[in-house]
Amino acid sequence: MKITYIHHSAFLAETASAALLFDYFRGDVPEIPAGRTLYVFASHRHADHFSNIIFDLAEKYSDIHYILSYDIWQKRVPDELKERTTFLKPGERYEDALIQVEAFRSTDEGIAFWCGVDGLEIYHAGDLNHWYWKEEEEQWNRDMTAAYRNEIHKMKGRIADAAFLPLDPRLHDAFFLGIDDFMKEADAKAIFPMHFWEQYDVTERLKKLPCATAYKDKLIEIEYEGQEFYI
Repeated sequence: MKITYIHHSAFLAETASAALLFDYFRGDVPEIPAGRTLYVFASHRHADHFSNIIFDLAEKYSDIHYILSYDIWQKRVPDELKERTTFLKPGERYEDALIQVEAFRSTDEGIAFWCGVDGLEIYHAGDLNHWYWKEEEEQWNRDMTAAYRNEIHKMKGRIADAAFLPLDPRLHDAFFLGIDDFMKEADAKAIFPMHFWEQYDVTERLKKLPCATAYKDKLIEIEYEGQEFYI
């Protein structure tokens, strides 16, 4: 599988028969090789995860399907693309001849995606994260902890070949909690941090923490937009 980091939480994952584009709103999308179906995912309606520019891709790629979160207004989808668009709610699934997708409830807006394609498992969290904000009341943070851990418990025992997970430095000392909790329930062969607001050193910071000892070698250090990885 080839994975390209595009920007923020946007990645392109290419398998033998499909290309999966997640949460694209800015940056350069690599050329999709002929013969691959393009699946475009948007985890929720926030401007740093969704933009109408994703619909421009249909002008270039005819074999395209959109899998969008239920909170994105259907009227934003051009009429000519509605038949190629699927909206998912938490707990719902989409399946066709190539791909299987399961939606999980975000702890912010929208959903997260667990995808199976060409024998590979791919997880994109969107904004499903352990959002622990010092600015919030303690009860709010306790509720967030419970909500996040309850949702990822549904993934217990699963192994992703690639997992795209928020690692947000705005959370200060709590920036790593989402990944750490995820790795206690599920597993990933390669962890791609995202939503790090161009602070590329955040992965190195996590690798130095004692809690990351068991999975630090799985953490992928992203250095620039357009960087390619083969796993």
